[in-house]
Amino acid sequence: MTKSIMLVGVGGQGTILASKLLTIGLMQEGYDVKMSEIHGMSQRGGSVSSQIRYSKDKVYSPVIEIGGADMIVSFEKVEALRYLKYLKEGGTIVANNYKMESVATITGKAEYKVEEVDKKLKELNAKVINAADKAVELGNAKVMNIILLGTVIKGMHLEDIDWEQIIKDNVKEKFVDINIKALHEGMALVS
Repeated sequence: MTKSIMLVGVGGQGTILASKLLTIGLMQEGYDVKMSEIHGMSQRGGSVSSQIRYSKDKVYSPVIEIGGADMIVSFEKVEALRYLKYLKEGGTIVANNYKMESVATITGKAEYKVEEVDKKLKELNAKVINAADKAVELGNAKVMNIILLGTVIKGMHLEDIDWEQIIKDNVKEKFVDINIKALHEGMALVS
C-alpha cells in the first residue's frame, strides 16, 4: 500500500532538506520512493511543498492527488490550511505553531488572521507543536526542520530506520549532534 506525505512551509524553513532525508531513509529501507518538490521564492514568502510517496510495491507517480495525503506536516501554520485539500479522510496534520509573514501581509495587502488559523487547526484536530521554540532550546533555531522530520518518522511509524546514521551521512559534521537531538525531540512530540 502506498503512503503519501506532504511537507509544506515557506521558503528557507528547511522543508527540502527534511524531505530529502526522509526520502534517503525510505530508499535505504527498501521502499520504492517518488518525491516531488515545488520551490517558492523565499524572498517573496513563497510556499514550498514536498510530496513523498512510498511503498514496498511500485510507486508510479510522485504527485499526491487531492484527498490522498496520509500526513501533512506544516512548517508554518497557515501553510497547513493552504494544503488542507490534499489530506485524506482520517489523515494526520502536524502544524508548527510558527507564524512567518509573507510579503502580502508585510505590505498590508493581506491580513494574517491568527485567531482564524488557530480555530481552524483546532477544528481539524491538528497536532500543533512548537518546533521553533524547541529548536531554540536546543541551541539552533535552524534545526526546526529536523524536529518536524521527527514528527513524520514517529507519526508514520518509521522509527526502525537508522535515522541517526542518515543524519551523520548527510549533514555537515559540526551539526550532526544537534540534528540528532532535534530528531529525537520531534519524535517525542508525537504520541
